[in-house]
Amino acid sequence: MSRTSQPAPFFYIAASAAGGRSLGIRQAHSQRALASDLRKDRLVLLRAWALPSFLASTRRLTPADHIQLNELLSQLQGRGVPLVETLEVIARTVRSEARPRIERLAELVSQGSSFADACARVGGFDEVTIAVYRAAERSGDLAPAGEQLATAIRRRRDIASKATTVMIYPIIVLTLGIIVGIGMLVGIIPMVARGLEKAGADIPWFTALLVGAGTALREHWAVALLVVGLAGVLAYLSRARIGAALGRASRSLPLIRDVVLAQEASSFFSVMGAMTRSGVPLADALAVAQRAVRHERLREQLTRLRERLVQGGVLRDLIEDVDALPLATRRLLVAAERAGDLEAAFNSLADDMRDEVEKRSSRLLAFLEPALLLFLFAFVGSMVLAIMLPMLSAVNQF
Repeated sequence: MSRTSQPAPFFYIAASAAGGRSLGIRQAHSQRALASDLRKDRLVLLRAWALPSFLASTRRLTPADHIQLNELLSQLQGRGVPLVETLEVIARTVRSEARPRIERLAELVSQGSSFADACARVGGFDEVTIAVYRAAERSGDLAPAGEQLATAIRRRRDIASKATTVMIYPIIVLTLGIIVGIGMLVGIIPMVARGLEKAGADIPWFTALLVGAGTALREHWAVALLVVGLAGVLAYLSRARIGAALGRASRSLPLIRDVVLAQEASSFFSVMGAMTRSGVPLADALAVAQRAVRHERLREQLTRLRERLVQGGVLRDLIEDVDALPLATRRLLVAAERAGDLEAAFNSLADDMRDEVEKRSSRLLAFLEPALLLFLFAFVGSMVLAIMLPMLSAVNQF
C-alpha cells in the first residue's frame, strides 16, 4: 500500500472575533484545512507558513496501531456498537502516542463527518485504506473492511519483517568489512610499509598508493568526518529521491525484482479482497487497488485491464494479458470468476504471494552470501596484498 498521509505543521497568525491576534503551530493537510480547524475556535486565518515535517508533534500510526484499530473496529461494529462509541473505546485501548489522533477521529465523526473523510483529515491513513473505508461506508458495514484491512496490514508487516531480516546480514557484513578495511588502511599498512622501507625493501606502487591514502585520511580525519557528515545530511534531505531511485532499481535488478513483484502483488490482492468484500464493483476495486502497486509493468497492465473492463470486457478474457502475474495466478482468477468466488481467490492469492516473498527472499540471500564473500576478498584482500607484496620483495632481496 502507499505511504500514509501525514499532516504538515504550520506556523499561523489568526485574528479573533474580539480583534486580537493569535499565533501558534498546528498540524493540517493544507492551509484550507488549517483555516477550517481555526474557524471552529472562532479564529480567522491571516497567514500561515509550512514548517519542516520533523517538527510535527503527532507521531505516525504504526502498523501495530492500524492492526489494533481495524480489529477493534471490526469486532465492535460487527456487534452493532455506534461508530463514535467504537472510536472512543479504541482511543482508550491504543498506545498513548496514537490516542490524540483517534480522539480527533471520534470528534470529527460526532460532528457529522464520514469515517473515511475523518481519516483523511487527521492523517496517518494511506489513500487505499481511506478508499476501502469509503466503499464500506457506502455498503453500510465497516466491520468486514476492518477485518480485511487488519489482515492485509499483518501480511504487509510480515513481508517487511522478512525483508528486514534478509538485509540485516549483508549490512552487518559490509559494515564490518569496511571498518576492518579502513583500520588496515589508516594504521597497519602505513606502519608495515615504513618498516619495510627502512629495511631497504622496494615498495610497489599499489602499496605506496594505499599508504598515501591512509596517511592522508589519518592526518585529515576531521575533514573526512565532516565530508561523511555532510553526505549524511544530504542523503537525509534527499531521502525521498534516493528512495524512489532505489525503488526503480529494485524493480529492474534480477532476483530483487522477483521479490518486489511478489510483495506488491500480495498488497494488490489484499486490497482487492477488502474491496470486493465491501461490495465494490470489480472495475472500481481495480481503480483503488492499483494504487498499491508501484511495479511499472504490472501497474500499466492493470490500468489497461480496468479500462477494458469499463468498456464491457470480461475478466476471464482480459486477465491473460496481465503477463506480469504468474500463469497459475491468472488461471486461478479465471476459475474463481466462473465460480463467482473472487473474494476468496483474492485472499488466497495474497497469502500465496506472501509465501512467495519468503521463498524468493531466501533465494536472494543465498545469492548475496557468495557476492559478499567476493566483495570482502576484493576489498580486504587488496589491503592484505598491499602488505604481502613488499614483504615478498624484501624476502627475495635477502
